[in-house]
Amino acid sequence: MSERWIPFDPRDAAPDPLEQFRRWFDEARDLMREREAVALATASQSGEVHVRMVLLRYLGSDGCGWFTNYQSRKGRDLAENPHASILWYCEPLGRQVRIDGTVSRMTPEQSDEYFASRPRGHQIGAHASHQSTVLSSRTELENRVADVNARFEGQSVPRPEEWGGYLLTPRHWEFWQHRTDRLHDRVNYDITSSGWSLSRTSP
Repeated sequence: MSERWIPFDPRDAAPDPLEQFRRWFDEARDLMREREAVALATASQSGEVHVRMVLLRYLGSDGCGWFTNYQSRKGRDLAENPHASILWYCEPLGRQVRIDGTVSRMTPEQSDEYFASRPRGHQIGAHASHQSTVLSSRTELENRVADVNARFEGQSVPRPEEWGGYLLTPRHWEFWQHRTDRLHDRVNYDITSSGWSLSRTSP
């Protein structure tokens, strides 16, 4: 092979984009320090765009999910405009995957289950941090943590009502494979009435 990157053609792609993503995700297992990290882009009702890194904590036939504070900047954006885009980037393999779709909240049961699996310190932090609001100092946050620790001393920490999961239901996937001379491979999946339609687009 004359280049370090593996060519990617629609004929080699899985018929279902989730299956294809799992293939690439599995191949990156030992190559990335934080394989679940994705960039999440949201927009307010007025069209102001915000992007940040989150951890992809759910991947299923119904979509992709992450967990956060519903009152955060991204939570407020999604309440106004329930559309988002996720980008997963694997530099060692020269790959990225973009997932566009609509977003809804996960069920309380799904959020409870995930919250219960988190380390206790993370659970305490979810109560103490009023995400995206202004702090007067680091001390203010540390005092809140101490208060929450005292409140739940000797007992399990319940999930805050303002914290939980979001599910992105995909309508478009793009699989991007780096190639030499910037002649990259771009394979797209678009949802249709009869299932997923594959196409190649120019780099």
